[in-house]
Amino acid sequence: MAVSKNKYVDFVTDEHLLKCISNLYDAYLESKKGFTKSKFYGNKVDTFKLTFDSKFNDISEEDLIKLEMARQIGKSVNNAFANFHRQILSGVEGYEFGNYGFDIKAKDDSVFSLFLFEEVSQNYLDAIFEKLAKQANIYKAAKCFFVDFTSTASYCEKWVIKPSEDSTISHKQVFRISVDKFYEIVCKREKALPLLNSVLRDKTNAFEN
Repeated sequence: MAVSKNKYVDFVTDEHLLKCISNLYDAYLESKKGFTKSKFYGNKVDTFKLTFDSKFNDISEEDLIKLEMARQIGKSVNNAFANFHRQILSGVEGYEFGNYGFDIKAKDDSVFSLFLFEEVSQNYLDAIFEKLAKQANIYKAAKCFFVDFTSTASYCEKWVIKPSEDSTISHKQVFRISVDKFYEIVCKREKALPLLNSVLRDKTNAFEN
């Protein structure tokens, strides 16, 4: 087996990986810089609820504010995380940023994907399924994935939607998949995502130091 020339992971180059991590880190810094205490209180904070939460959870108001600010900062960088994964996976040989509104696709049109980063309505899910199914009907050999970044479970399954209590719809080429399993497919490597997470933690610590 050939030995990887890369220092960090074997599915993208070191240069590409470090650039993606740097972009994500900069996005966090930018978001944190723009989110101050005055802005926090300007977002119609329920100060009465804050007081009771502090009392009944035995947490100081200062710590509660810090937790809430961290939550809101995290929410504001969802797009940065989405872009991070798009950038990382587009660096894998044979893959690129999707066209026609897809997140990542194989250059040979064998894989198309759309990403889910937050809970959405059933109508939205139905529309996504329809879009993937239409693509699968055009590219008969393709696999089309709806990549779930919200689940802690590890899975890959045929996507079945239920438009009514008495009916279901599926497509043999359309799947729901957890992000870790999608990474394994694209990177052709088991536990590719845990490896990436480990590198991300180490390099972020290096940036901070």
